[in-house]
Amino acid sequence: MTVGIPEAPGAPEASDAPEVRLAARGITVGYGSRTVIDGLDVAVPPGLVTTIIGPNGCGKSTLLGTLARLLRPARGSVVLDGEDIAKARTRDVAKKLGLLPQAPVAPEGLTVSDLVARGRHPHQSWLRQWSSDDADVVARALALTGVSDLADRPVDALSGGQRQRVWISMALAQGTDLLLLDEPTTYLDLAHAIDVLDLVDDLHEAGRTVVMVLHDLNLAIRYSDNLVVMKAGAILAQGHPRDVVTAELLHEAFGLRARVIDDPVGHRPLIVPIGRAHVRADAGARAPVEGAVRAQD
Repeated sequence: MTVGIPEAPGAPEASDAPEVRLAARGITVGYGSRTVIDGLDVAVPPGLVTTIIGPNGCGKSTLLGTLARLLRPARGSVVLDGEDIAKARTRDVAKKLGLLPQAPVAPEGLTVSDLVARGRHPHQSWLRQWSSDDADVVARALALTGVSDLADRPVDALSGGQRQRVWISMALAQGTDLLLLDEPTTYLDLAHAIDVLDLVDDLHEAGRTVVMVLHDLNLAIRYSDNLVVMKAGAILAQGHPRDVVTAELLHEAFGLRARVIDDPVGHRPLIVPIGRAHVRADAGARAPVEGAVRAQD
């Protein structure tokens, strides 16, 4: 069954859309006495898929959590649609911004359908109770992520990949036009990871602004309009993958030796890592040939 992607509810008209939906202005964030991000500025352009990449421990998830108001900066501010997010009502923020954290935990025994239904809570009030429209949104979110057949099962009885799709389903049910996803392909094999990222691309095409953290660099390049490259809590580069991904940048950010070639499928850069094993294999393959040439001489 094919389920259409709903247009982002409440998304501003193109002519009225702000140049920046979400931005961090001079933020300093840390944990206790340890500062992870110091004086960072970043802007999330509307209507694009922005992906934050960088080595482990560089502050990717800290930045995403700060943008989502899970973490409060010691200095600086996060601005959502022109308003300081720290001063906005939680319900108002939840109607604009949906978040999939890195390791979400559901209450024990909660079923899939009940978890996904929680995505509708920001839209409930004593004047507006649960309706058939809410049930339709939940059913559509379950179908979009391919977990409709799991609706009555407890979340804690699912595999890691199934749980990840259920949490994405809840974020979709929230009905926001701005989605923040921290490692949405965690626990997924490559085929399911591609399915999830294709879904993210469909949501983007339907008018949503998406910000992701991904570890797989080639998938980040293929599915992103805007890359934010981080190292040690700072931003090294930001822009379209074709403009920022170079062998020099990869070495500076990750200490990675690699070649950057044209992706034969996506018209984007493609990273080919160069590891010591490959170098040794090449040297071993050349040695007999070189020896044979010397013998002939």
